Amino acid sequence: MLLIAAVSATAGGFATRALAEPQPQMRKALAALEDAKKHLEGATADKGGHRVKAIALVIEAMAETKAGIEFDNKK
Repeated sequence: MLLIAAVSATAGGFATRALAEPQPQMRKALAALEDAKKHLEGATADKGGHRVKAIALVIEAMAETKAGIEFDNKK
């Protein structure tokens, strides 16, 4: 009888969050930010400081994205 309850709970959606990849959209955003950082770092440096500022902002966005993932995973 306990086995039936466990199967029913899983089928009812109670265990679906544990089986799903946590934060897939946030992880995709983080990967895109990492890619953007690599592109910015590979660009020529003669951008009037804007490239350097953009790199700093991407790093900040990466930190915020990671913090958002961690925050939601604690719920």
